[in-house]
Amino acid sequence: MWILEPFQFAFINSALLIALVVAIPCALLSVFLVLKGWALMGDAMSHAVFPGIVLAWMAGLPLAVGAFVAGLFCAVASGFLQDNSRIKQDTVLGIVFSGMFAVGLILYIAVKPEVHLDHILFGDMLGITGADIIQTAIIALIIVMVIVVKWRDFMLFSFDPQQAQVSGLPARLLHYGLLCMVSLTIVATLKAVGIILSISLLIAPGAIAVLLTRRFSHALLAAVVVAVIVSLSGVYLSFFIDSAPAPTIVVLFAVVFIVAMIIAGRKTRQLERLKHRYNEKSVCVDKKS
Repeated sequence: MWILEPFQFAFINSALLIALVVAIPCALLSVFLVLKGWALMGDAMSHAVFPGIVLAWMAGLPLAVGAFVAGLFCAVASGFLQDNSRIKQDTVLGIVFSGMFAVGLILYIAVKPEVHLDHILFGDMLGITGADIIQTAIIALIIVMVIVVKWRDFMLFSFDPQQAQVSGLPARLLHYGLLCMVSLTIVATLKAVGIILSISLLIAPGAIAVLLTRRFSHALLAAVVVAVIVSLSGVYLSFFIDSAPAPTIVVLFAVVFIVAMIIAGRKTRQLERLKHRYNEKSVCVDKKS
């Protein structure tokens, strides 16, 4: 059957597997990033890993190591500049990540590494190897385990860092722990979707889940379900429309987000109408009494 045709190819099966492995940690982290207001932080870190990748190649180190260190450097540098100047966070992040990305481009042009620029920027999901899947799965497992054990602490920190500190939680450790997990997740997504499109996986599932749910635990579950379905559907659909899997996944996330906004808007209007009717009935009862 033509519906099952994609599963006959090993590279499609590998792409489906890496999409599944990447989707879960990205979805869980995306809820915290959305609630924390760190969407731009994720974007900045995803761009900032570029010079780290090139420097790691020049030094003969694994590219993942360079990407991780560069992502953390971006986060720490942004925090330092924000704490020691009057400039707001979004401005600092814009300067830091654009500067680091530009440095990465200069280094790339100067040394011309064997890694293709398109693969760095947009990933190479169809060229995934078994070693790539194992490396990504290990990173994903670490992140998922940390979140499963400490999700309540990260939840309180995301909503109110001051309250988390008053409650005896190590706010600074949670802060840098979350940044480390974001940097690790970007490293995990490099091979699949690249540094440009990874921001969609780190933001869209959480944004969609927050629109459709009211409880934090439900948002985590909804984000994972949405991310898995959209990621697998994107890889599957890309086979039939002759497109790259990564941008297809991102487009599907955008479509689902728009649908979620429409559904959430309808729910809000229904609640407002019910509230209005309740207020009218309350006024009528007060007048009768």
